Amino acid sequence: MTISLTDSMTEDFVLPSRHAWWDEDAQCTLIMSQPSLDRELWLRYLEGAERSYQKFGVGRAIDVADISDGHDTALFWAALDSSGRVIGGVRAKGPLTGADDSHAVVEWDGQPGLPAVRKMIDDRVPFGVLEMKAAFVDDRPGNPQGVIRALARSGSHAMAVMDVQFCMATSAPHVLDKWRTSGGVVAAIPATPYPDPRYRTKMMWWDRRTWIRHAEPSQISRIFADLRDLERAGVTYGSASALRDNAL
Repeated sequence: MTISLTDSMTEDFVLPSRHAWWDEDAQCTLIMSQPSLDRELWLRYLEGAERSYQKFGVGRAIDVADISDGHDTALFWAALDSSGRVIGGVRAKGPLTGADDSHAVVEWDGQPGLPAVRKMIDDRVPFGVLEMKAAFVDDRPGNPQGVIRALARSGSHAMAVMDVQFCMATSAPHVLDKWRTSGGVVAAIPATPYPDPRYRTKMMWWDRRTWIRHAEPSQISRIFADLRDLERAGVTYGSASALRDNAL
């Protein structure tokens, strides 16, 4: 089934309420919310993301002042440890109305792959595209690797909650290797040296129809457990079984 944005989406998406759950694998609480619902948590997430990016010398890749009002963030996820400290998170930007809405065109500016980046985004916009941005995980000792795998599932949450077909992200290959466990596929587009020549940033796509063919079995089972919880909370379009059947 092809999911049409025009059939199912409204321009202004409002989440009925935040959704929080304990992730046994990650040993943390995950919260899916919106900046307008959880202003204090949103700012804590941004502080963590900015601190992480600066620590690795890529602070120019995140402009907190520009995004702090939440104007282009449809959803965000924050991972909290047992003390309530934000130890990871990610945000979903969109839905995109065209390639110029995506930060990817900035990342590939002046690079041979830019036309392919634009076409890949524009071709998918009619069916709904979200862009996952500002992902981070606190690397302090004791922070479980399961947090990375839990956040990698956020794209599936976003596609289900907002009823869109596609989700994308850009990052260095070693990061995307961890996110591909949830069914993402790296696009055949030449890498770009962003945010600086140390990096070879690539683009990854999740397709709501086909992600299950590419995800690791353990991630598939966790994704459907998450989606069942979201369905029971009344914040998804369609049932988890329907999402599974569409992806087979």
